[in-house]
Amino acid sequence: MKSPFILIADDDSTMRDYLDRFLRSCGFQTECLDSGERTLARMSESPAPDLLLLDMLMPGTDGIDVLTRLKKVSPSVPVIILSGVGHVRTVVEAIKLGAEDYLSKPFLDEELELTIKNVLERLQLRDEVRTLRQQLAGTDDELGIISENPKMNRIREIARQVAETDVPVLILGESGVGKEILARYVHEHSGRLNQPFVKVNCAALPHDLLESELFGYDKGAFTGAVAEKPGKFELAERGTILLDEIGEMSSHLQAKLLHVLQDCEYSRLGGKRMIRVHARVLASTNRRLEESVAKGEFREDLYFRLNVITIEIPPLRERREDIPLLCSHFIAKYREKYKSSVKQLPRDLLETFTRFDWPGNIRQLENTIKRFLILPDSDITFPNDTAVTAPSSAAPENQPLFLKQVGAHAAEQAERDLVLRTLEQTNWNRKQAARILNISYKALRNKLKKWNLQGRAASHASNGQAFTAGI
Repeated sequence: MKSPFILIADDDSTMRDYLDRFLRSCGFQTECLDSGERTLARMSESPAPDLLLLDMLMPGTDGIDVLTRLKKVSPSVPVIILSGVGHVRTVVEAIKLGAEDYLSKPFLDEELELTIKNVLERLQLRDEVRTLRQQLAGTDDELGIISENPKMNRIREIARQVAETDVPVLILGESGVGKEILARYVHEHSGRLNQPFVKVNCAALPHDLLESELFGYDKGAFTGAVAEKPGKFELAERGTILLDEIGEMSSHLQAKLLHVLQDCEYSRLGGKRMIRVHARVLASTNRRLEESVAKGEFREDLYFRLNVITIEIPPLRERREDIPLLCSHFIAKYREKYKSSVKQLPRDLLETFTRFDWPGNIRQLENTIKRFLILPDSDITFPNDTAVTAPSSAAPENQPLFLKQVGAHAAEQAERDLVLRTLEQTNWNRKQAARILNISYKALRNKLKKWNLQGRAASHASNGQAFTAGI
């Protein structure tokens, strides 16, 4: 097995020589550098080190500067900080920036060797966890990036390449194409794998609530703020934050986000203390941000900050060869959960699925497969109201059940049964029934008209039963 390669960065020649000799005697490969500038230049060359021993106090570009810049281009390379006694605050900052561990000079040989071995063992464990996740999923694309389409294969390749950097990634595509899945794919293949992945839907909250959700607030920041609350950026510390539907963000928040991306710091609402940002930022939207910029709805400077790497996911109708793969994937994923006997789609149904344009993309396909697993003998209808009948359908001819409407149909049927029972109890006195049902009289009339119950109402009226006319 190849011995680990350790890069030593320290301006003290005595310390460099000691580290070099000792680590070689322990079986490690080593290389020594005497400045921060040379260290950063070396990190862009091959072979990449398995570990960096980094001195904090170097002239010119010091250890903190090296660590900050290094984590943006090579976040997966572990760093052990070498600091002098009395630099606790600097060490804390370095750990927040992503350093794996630290040693205070002077240190013992045994202490140095143990710290290095512990860090390398942790890294090996992370790799094993990632491999195990892939094996349990049965595919390298454990997060659902399942495709034979050339465009998707290229997207997957780009995602892997940018995963190891810390640059922002802007993910574009229609609703349901899998933008969040791609963002998680980037996170899972980065050095932040074991850190949090935090998603924030920028369209789900009013703008004032979104600000406190993103950046948190201090106690007393506004009425009802009885305690401090960390924001999503703090919760994503050293991990990844996905700003979903970023095109819906207000201009005020756009300005604050731009400041965060530029200066890597912000303050909570009502707070005076600046908080450093160590989370990687990904953003997604189904809007054309260039058009929003042209209309003045989205800041141009923020757009350029986010648009370092842009990945646009094609809709499902442009990669129909993926539909059979996705159908098989979703059947395997959900059949046990729904206790379904379905192992695959009937051929003619699969052909229909492949021809359909799927305006809701993968999300719509996934939901349709779920419904088919639950009710395989029912019909399936698409948004154009064309029903597709499963070949093995055993549903009575006079009771077609459209799979797309299963939930709504069941709810409406239950409501209809309740209304009818109430009307029977009141001898079809609609005003009395409306009071019992806690709805307006007009609402009850509309429901009876919708359910074509005028004939039954007329029948009750002709039989002399208590009935309120006027439907």
